[in-house]
Amino acid sequence: MKLELDLPGLASNIASAHQLKSASVTSAINLLEQGNTLPFIARYRKEATAGLTETQLRIVQDELERYRELTSRKNTILATIEQQGALTDQLRQQIVACDDKSLLEDLYLPYKPKRRTKATIAREAGLQPLADLLLAQQRQGMTRTAILKPFINAEKNIPDADAAVAGAGHIVAETWVEDAEVRRWFLDESISGRLTSKVKRGKKEAGAKFEAYFDFSEPIKRIASHRFLALKRGEGEGFLRVALELDQEYFLRQFKRRLITQRDFELHDDLVAILESSYKSHFLPAASQFHLARLKESSDREAIEVFAKNMRELLMAPPAGKRTTIGLDPGFRTGCKVAVVDATGKFLETKTIFPTAPKNDVQGAGKILLGLIQKHGVDLIAIGNGTASRETDAFVGDLIKQQKLDVTKVIVNESGASIYSASPLAVQEYPDLDVTVRGAISIAHRLQDPLAELVKIDAKSIGVGQYQHDVNQSLLQKSLDREVESCVNSVGVELNTASASLLSYVAGIGPKLADSIVNHRDRNGAFKERSQLLKVPKLGKKAFTQSAGFLRIANSTNVLDRSAVHPESYYVAQKMAKALKMDVDQMMKNPAVTAQLKPEDFADEKFGEPTVRDIISELAKPGRDPRKKFEAVKFDDAVNKMSDLKSGMILQGQVTNVTNFGAFVDIGVHQDGLVHVSQLANKYVADPAEVVTVGDVVRVKVMDVDEARKRIGLSIKEA
Repeated sequence: MKLELDLPGLASNIASAHQLKSASVTSAINLLEQGNTLPFIARYRKEATAGLTETQLRIVQDELERYRELTSRKNTILATIEQQGALTDQLRQQIVACDDKSLLEDLYLPYKPKRRTKATIAREAGLQPLADLLLAQQRQGMTRTAILKPFINAEKNIPDADAAVAGAGHIVAETWVEDAEVRRWFLDESISGRLTSKVKRGKKEAGAKFEAYFDFSEPIKRIASHRFLALKRGEGEGFLRVALELDQEYFLRQFKRRLITQRDFELHDDLVAILESSYKSHFLPAASQFHLARLKESSDREAIEVFAKNMRELLMAPPAGKRTTIGLDPGFRTGCKVAVVDATGKFLETKTIFPTAPKNDVQGAGKILLGLIQKHGVDLIAIGNGTASRETDAFVGDLIKQQKLDVTKVIVNESGASIYSASPLAVQEYPDLDVTVRGAISIAHRLQDPLAELVKIDAKSIGVGQYQHDVNQSLLQKSLDREVESCVNSVGVELNTASASLLSYVAGIGPKLADSIVNHRDRNGAFKERSQLLKVPKLGKKAFTQSAGFLRIANSTNVLDRSAVHPESYYVAQKMAKALKMDVDQMMKNPAVTAQLKPEDFADEKFGEPTVRDIISELAKPGRDPRKKFEAVKFDDAVNKMSDLKSGMILQGQVTNVTNFGAFVDIGVHQDGLVHVSQLANKYVADPAEVVTVGDVVRVKVMDVDEARKRIGLSIKEA
C-alpha cells in the first residue's frame, strides 16, 4: 500500500526540531500546500503563522520538500522489494519509520538491482550454499577438504578448494557490506578517519596553486568546507590524489569480534582472510564514498549559504537613485564606451572616447564627455572596474576638478555585465546597439539601482561566492533564486517601469506572466491602479493576491497603490482615515498622526494586530526602501596598480566577497586583496559575515604584496 504524506506528523517534527509552535508550522504548511508564495505568507499572513519569519518559513518549506522526496523514495523502494517477493512486515516497518535518506538506502541496498558482480558470478556457479555455510559458522565435524570438495567444479571455473572459497568469499563480502546494521556501525565509527591528499607525480609545478594540499592530512570531523572544496577541485583538475585514511588494525579487530564469532569453525582461517580482503575491497571504499559524499553535501551547503548571503548584500546595495547617469565601460585599444541614461534608466546617447593608452586622446575625450554631461544634465558617472578602470577614473577625476563639475564619479563592480550584454535579454532590450554599449548601459543602471539591473544576470555569473562552480548547481540555483525573490519583494517593484526580469521575481508572477504584464503595458499604456492588473491576460485572482502588495504605482489614482498595503486590507486603512477625520491621502502626509493609531482599535476577524501594525507602519512611511543610504567609495588616486602598493599603506576599499576564511576587498588595483579572518577584528571571529558584508566601505592596511602570484594581504584590524 502506497505511503501517504503525514503532514500533521511532519508539522510536529519540524516544530520540535526547530523550537517553533506546532500550530504555526501547521498553518505554514497548509498555506504552502494551497500554492501561496513564501514572501506573501511572511508579509501578509502573519496572523495565520503567528509571525513566522521568512527564515523560519524557509525551514518549513525545505523540510516539506525533503519529506515529499523521502516519501516518494520510500514508495519506490517498497514497490521494488515487494516485486521481488522479499518485503517482510519487519522490513516494511523499518522503511516506513526511517527518516534518514542515507539509512534508507542502506536498508534498500541488499534488494537494489545490481550490475553483474563477482558475487553474482559466484552465485551462478552454485557457490551460494558455501557462502551460507561460511556466514553460519557452524562446525561441520569434518576436514576443510571434505567440506569444500562438493563445490569444486572445473566446468564452472572452480578448479580447487581455494577457488571455491574465493568465489564464496565474494558473496560473503557483499552480504556483510550490505547488512544495514553492520554498515551503519562502520560508517558511524569511521568518522574517526582522516582525509589525506598527495600531489600526483610530475604535477607540482602545474598545480602550484594547490601547494598547501601536496602533503595534507586532517580529521574528517574537523575539515573546513573551503578546504574540502579546494581538495576536490585539485583532484578534479588532476593535480591531487585524495583518500580516506582509517586505522585498519583497529577496524579489522572490531570486525572480527562482530562477524567471526566461532573460533572452532573448520573454515575459520578462510573467513578471516575473506574479512581482510573485503575490508580493502568493500568496506573501505564504502566508507570513503559515504564520508566524501557527506563532506561534499555539507561543504556545498555552507558554500551556498555564503554565496546567498553575499548575493543578498550585493542585491540590497544602496541605489544611487533616479539621477541622470553616464556609464563608462573602460578599455585601452578599443577605447572607452560611454552611455548616457536618464533618471528612469532610459538610454539616451552613446559615444566612444580614447583617454588612455595607446591613443591618449585626453583632450578629445574630455571635450566629448563634458559635452554629454552638459547636454543631459548628468549627476553621476559610473565607471566599470575592469581593464583600464583606474586610468579612466583618473581621467574623469581630473576633468571634474578642472571644469569644477557638480558630478559624482563611482567605480562600479561590473562582474557579469559582459554576460548580460551578449544575452538574448540584452539583444531584446537594445537590439540596435553593440555589446560594449549595452555593457556601459548596464554599468550605469547598476549604480542607479543595483537590484533592478542584477536580476537580469544569472546570479552564478556575479562571482560573490567561493567554489560556485564546484557545488551542487541545482541547489545553488534554488538558493540564489530564493534570495533574489526575497530581495525584490522586500524592496517592492514599480509596476510601470520594471523590466520583465524584475517582475518575474515578484511573488506569484514568474517569467510568463511578467512578459504578459510588460506586453499589456506596452499596448495599453501605464497602469493607473493595481486593480487593472486583473485585465492582464492569464493573470487571475490568485496571482493578483500573491503579487499586488509588492507592486507599486507611483502616480496611481489610489494613493494606497503607492504603498506596501495590500489591496485586500485597503478597507482597514480607510477605517483609520475615517477615525482621524481625514482622507487616506491626508493621513499618509501626516506620519506623526498616523503613528499614534492603536492597532487593537482596527483589528477584526480577518486581520489581527500584526497586520494592522504593519499597515500603520507603512502608512507612516509609504513605499519606504529598506536599503541603506548610498555611499561612494573613494580610492586613493596615487594607487592604480599592484606595483603602487607598499606595506603599511592605509587605504579605503569596498568589500566584494565574503568567504568562510575572510573577505576580499577592492582597493582599486584590478586585483582584490584578502583580509584573512584573523585580520578582520581585534577579537576572535567565527564567521566573517558577522563582521563585514558585501558592499561595505572599509579602511584597510596593506600587509604584504606578492605581484608574481597576484596576492595582496590586507588587514582591517590594523587599519
